[in-house]
Amino acid sequence: MWLETLKSFLLIALELTALFIAISFLVSLLQGFIPYGKIEQKLTGKNHFLASLAAVVFAFITPFCSCSTIPIVVTMLKKKIPFSIVMVFLFSSPVLDPTILTIMGVIMGWKVALLYTFITAFFSILIGFSLDKLGFERYVKNVIMTGYEEKSQRFNWSLALKETWSLIKSVYPYLMAGAAIGAVINGLVPTRIISEWFGHDSWWLIPVAAIVGIPLYIRLSSMIPISQILIVKGMALGPVMAMMISSAGASLPEVVLLKSIFKTELVIAFIGSVIVMSTISGFIFYLI
Repeated sequence: MWLETLKSFLLIALELTALFIAISFLVSLLQGFIPYGKIEQKLTGKNHFLASLAAVVFAFITPFCSCSTIPIVVTMLKKKIPFSIVMVFLFSSPVLDPTILTIMGVIMGWKVALLYTFITAFFSILIGFSLDKLGFERYVKNVIMTGYEEKSQRFNWSLALKETWSLIKSVYPYLMAGAAIGAVINGLVPTRIISEWFGHDSWWLIPVAAIVGIPLYIRLSSMIPISQILIVKGMALGPVMAMMISSAGASLPEVVLLKSIFKTELVIAFIGSVIVMSTISGFIFYLI
């Protein structure tokens, strides 16, 4: 059984490694053509709908986890970018990553990846504007945080290799951790247990999975291989996606960081919004 688990880990790890390196390098090459200056102009534009789309695009091309998003949020607030647009970026940045989404498409299917992208982008925009309309901007503290520097570098192969190596150091360990957990689930956890307990159509599994995902702090890169194995074992897609979105969208370390720039009311609203987003998303996957 342990031999099969090791074999499963090696197969998952090899597949993910090849995909991760190839896609990361390609994305790094393409980022050289992205007009960051124009995107920033759109973020501060008068058309808030176009600005929200620009925030989603900015979130998509900046592969940050939930914690490393916070310094960017502070920088955006200091630049007087509208609160609604900042919130759109805050919610969408951890859950939208071009490399991981491509791996999701290869492993879980492009229909799942595209639907995931659309749902998370839509709810990020909806929640961002809703919090703004409800007046939550008044709960932002006046703080200064360091840790983010704007970079403007010309596109070249050596830079793409450097950025790929940087991604390998920061994200790849989480990908391998997810592969290891997935291999253990695949080799040691009986299919019958997962299919009987989590494979049925009970609606309550989705909100439970969304709530459980918050304190786990499992990055999206780790959740992909875990989710693949859980689905193969018979777990329903709805709870899997709910847990994936909530664990990537919020975490205990992020909540602690947010408490330093947001008042308690906005922190609670943020956590509740992530749970609502992941729960509704889970139900959408469940229905479709």
